[in-house]
Amino acid sequence: MQSLWKGSRQLWLSLCLLLLAVPAYSASKTLLVLGDSLSAEYGLARGSGWVSLLQQRMLAQKLEANLVNASISGETTAGGKARLPALLRQHKPAVVVIELGGNDGLRGLPLAATQANLRDMVRAADASGARVLLLGMRMPPNYGPDYSKRFAAMYQGLARELGVSLVPFFLAGLEDPEKYFQPDRIHPNQGAQSVMLDNVWPVLKPLLKQEINKQ
Repeated sequence: MQSLWKGSRQLWLSLCLLLLAVPAYSASKTLLVLGDSLSAEYGLARGSGWVSLLQQRMLAQKLEANLVNASISGETTAGGKARLPALLRQHKPAVVVIELGGNDGLRGLPLAATQANLRDMVRAADASGARVLLLGMRMPPNYGPDYSKRFAAMYQGLARELGVSLVPFFLAGLEDPEKYFQPDRIHPNQGAQSVMLDNVWPVLKPLLKQEINKQ
């Protein structure tokens, strides 16, 4: 009788350990998007922005991951840097997409400060164990060729320095303002969202697949 109880107890303990171990392997990974109005569906119908389209594409391609869109219209790199630590603790993302810097440029903020904020965000995400994708931006020509050139080069330099993935220009292919932009000529319209997703997807998809398949 004692032997039978001992065997049953060992079986029960084994089952408990197995049940405790399952969530670590079966829980969905999380993708965190940290951006500004370009990712927050500014001026668009809810559910029509590129992040919502991304979620649909992930489902269609059976890439099972939770998608958290923490984007806020008007966000700067300083605001993103301040918010990121709490987001990392709360969501524990496997992949972080950083789409910030455009508002810094439009406000004429010092490039050195923008670069430092982006660097700190990448390092914080990396320290948490997340893979990082940086979405590069460019300034309109009226900001001057020198500033525009240095602004675009900032993203490429950070990607090389920190060894993270980069989309060189998030808004590539949207050169026609009449076709792709809202009346303010700053925010892409609904027709532009699929182009923006197509710019991101070839770089983001391998990161997602690697993290989702990682045990």
